[in-house]
Amino acid sequence: MRIRNIPLCAALVALSVAIVSAQEESKRAAEQRAPLTQMAVAFDSSSKPALEATLRTTSLNGAPDAPVMNIRVVVKNVSSSFLTYVSGLVTFYDSAGVRCGEGLFKVDALAQNESAETDAPGLRITCAPASWRIVATNLLPRAAEQTVLPPAESPSSSPGANFVISIDGEEHPIQLGKPMVLNVGEKQKTITVRAAP
Repeated sequence: MRIRNIPLCAALVALSVAIVSAQEESKRAAEQRAPLTQMAVAFDSSSKPALEATLRTTSLNGAPDAPVMNIRVVVKNVSSSFLTYVSGLVTFYDSAGVRCGEGLFKVDALAQNESAETDAPGLRITCAPASWRIVATNLLPRAAEQTVLPPAESPSSSPGANFVISIDGEEHPIQLGKPMVLNVGEKQKTITVRAAP
């Protein structure tokens, strides 16, 4: 009976180690608080940095009876995708680590490595914050069909391409650089189609 318990105990220990390491990984990927003078980083769903933010507003001394109602923040897209919509939370903490202000921010159309200045309306900072963080709640990438365009085939890139000229409903096949003779009234006209230089 004791021999059967050994594999069970070993499996239980292995499962415990896996759970602890998963919790440690999620702690590392969580958005960390940063001092007000430093950049805050928000992560995407795969724990990769997606946004970097820096504060533009320097006077953040709020109080319960006189809260700071809005801030300016610069948000930079550090992901590998063009983002058509970005939104998230900006949170402020006092020196004891107590949250004393939180607001929403949003930015439309943010390309890779592009920065945009925005605000956080509805924010109420009721302390003199010592640290802050941002959390991305929506990172909407541009749809694939909008970013992947089929290569346009120009006449100069395909010298053997076939074209058709339609004259009064009568179709005449032509090729680039090869003359075509048409009867126009009682005269013969030679038409040559070339790529523009």
